Amino acid sequence: MRASRSVGIILLAVFVGMALGGRIHAQNAGGSSTPAATPLPKDIYPDSGYRLPLPKRDDMDDYGKKVFDELTDPARPLRTDLRTPAGIRLYSPTVAKNLGDVLYYLRKETGLGDRLTEIAILVTAREMDNQYEWIAHDRLARQAGVEPSIIELIQYGKPAAGLGENETLIIGFGRELFGQKKVSSATFAEAVRLFGRRGTVDLVS
Repeated sequence: MRASRSVGIILLAVFVGMALGGRIHAQNAGGSSTPAATPLPKDIYPDSGYRLPLPKRDDMDDYGKKVFDELTDPARPLRTDLRTPAGIRLYSPTVAKNLGDVLYYLRKETGLGDRLTEIAILVTAREMDNQYEWIAHDRLARQAGVEPSIIELIQYGKPAAGLGENETLIIGFGRELFGQKKVSSATFAEAVRLFGRRGTVDLVS
């Protein structure tokens, strides 16, 4: 129980951007449909789609401008788009900088590779019923080589049968963590066997 609580805390610390909410039911397995347009609430800024307008570099202090330039640099892998949670975080440059570095590590430097990382993100989005995150990563998962059959399996909650042990573990781990609010001893031990202790923490994060 203590271990499952710890991994839950790690996950909540990293996936701040997923607080946007939303539902997945409107998108089909091919990722081609979009939710029906609805009027924006009065407190939503049209330029950003958030309750804050797009951050402006000219309004920032010297440190903020430095962070803004670093994270939005077109040459930067995983460059920050202002119309995303990462862009809005630039209102707090220290948060944007530190969380940006963490997210870059989790996306590109854990050793899991793009394909397994995207599977983990899709499982998280599906189990949290998060339309925003699902749409953002459906395309990225396909680009990373995630098979359409696996994406459909995750989206519709089908059994993870006939997959490799890494894929089976990632899907099962995510479903336990979010669906059951805990991870069984057997599943956790399998994660450590496959990915090691550091890799297990990286996976959950």
